[in-house]
Amino acid sequence: MYLGYNTNGFAHHDVFAAVELLAEIGYGGVAITIDHGALNPYDSRCPDHVSRMRDLLAKHRLRSVIETGARYLLDARVKHEPTFMTADESARQRRVDFLRRAIDIARQLRSDCVSLWSGVLREPLEEDAAYARLAAALRPVLEYAAEREVAIGFEPEPGMFIARMRHFEHLLDALDAPNLQLTLDLGHLHCQGEVPIDDVLREWQGKLVNVHIEDMVRGVHEHRQFGEGEMDFPPILATLEEIGYSGGVQVELSRHSHDAPRAALRAFQFLQLTGRWPAEERPDAEFFT
Repeated sequence: MYLGYNTNGFAHHDVFAAVELLAEIGYGGVAITIDHGALNPYDSRCPDHVSRMRDLLAKHRLRSVIETGARYLLDARVKHEPTFMTADESARQRRVDFLRRAIDIARQLRSDCVSLWSGVLREPLEEDAAYARLAAALRPVLEYAAEREVAIGFEPEPGMFIARMRHFEHLLDALDAPNLQLTLDLGHLHCQGEVPIDDVLREWQGKLVNVHIEDMVRGVHEHRQFGEGEMDFPPILATLEEIGYSGGVQVELSRHSHDAPRAALRAFQFLQLTGRWPAEERPDAEFFT
């Protein structure tokens, strides 16, 4: 496995400068949150930016994932909208189109996966109908990704329709899609009392394609710097090693962008002392060609 950092924690940086800084600190990968100024697929310069990012990742031998949690890229007024759960079908299709573009970027960068979530259900709707809406919108995304050999990491997110692991399990039952895999945020598990985290990791190891990490306290969905929450990280990281997880463990500190270089360094130093990060997980140069 390798240690990465999410660019949503460098919101005030040029994305290329952020990647250079993360490589300088020693990170083995980067989770790129597509956003305004960060491989924006609606920007006419996007093809050139993707090519430049591919060269930058190759230069530093960094692995990557593509994250799709930009807050106001698709709607300047409402956070994260539209989503798979939005009532208006044409709006849901805007999310589908965005995710297809994200998949294309991931394919060009040879990213581990595209990470996504359900969105918030903002209207009264029967549970079966809500799952049907989600499945209908997600299915063409999965098909598009499968055709391009890109994995999808679905993240249960507090406050969204798919918030807990039991919701994700229900979604898997509703879809026959081998490329629907799991992005697991360890802080979310702690926040919602889905513990012991070690047991969750063992249960879902066959689906695990992407991991988010930060500190957190029970009952509060707030991403905190390591040491400022309640979580016990050595056994969690030991379990990831035990199950043979080979993907990214991505630090997610989006609220620390005002102090991003120091926050990234502090997180790196903490996790380097806590877990093992094999150098051999860095890809060879040929990986990027």
